[in-house]
Amino acid sequence: MQIIRFAELKAKPWRNGGGTTREILNGPADQADGWGWRVSLADVTKAGDFSPFPGCERVLTVVEGELLLLSVDGSERPVEKYRPFRFDGGAATTAALPTGDIRNLNVITRTDAFKGYASVIEISKKRAHPVFAGQVAVLLQGQAAVGDGAGGSAELGRYDAVVGSDDATPEVTGRGFLAVVSIDPASD
Repeated sequence: MQIIRFAELKAKPWRNGGGTTREILNGPADQADGWGWRVSLADVTKAGDFSPFPGCERVLTVVEGELLLLSVDGSERPVEKYRPFRFDGGAATTAALPTGDIRNLNVITRTDAFKGYASVIEISKKRAHPVFAGQVAVLLQGQAAVGDGAGGSAELGRYDAVVGSDDATPEVTGRGFLAVVSIDPASD
């Protein structure tokens, strides 16, 4: 069972210097820039431009703060907390912060190879949520534990991530909200 602890992730500046990001996971290394997809948490503390990712698609989910106002190729779009928004990673994108600083979960995929998805679910103590291969689950809020199906378990802190597996499928239980990211091969 692979757990990625948020406290161990290093904040790095955006390509354009307008914010910071903490990369949770990426894959495969044989793509341009060393990845075909990546999952990260970004802190947005000032209005301005997003770094462009030509040839990529982004799914952005506000996970802390209330609202991010995006302008994507001149079209304004309010992005509310826990509501994923998909857009062209190469589009000219600027952000405004009408309610203050935000943190967002980013899923960026190279459109010729992968398709990324994000959803936010409420977790329960009564029913475990499995995390399958091709998925990453990030605890957004609350208290949770992850079990490996063989009796082992670990507590999760806020923004800790669990990497999915089909061999010993991790299962998350607790109370709160969990982001589930899925990365699929692009369909022809």
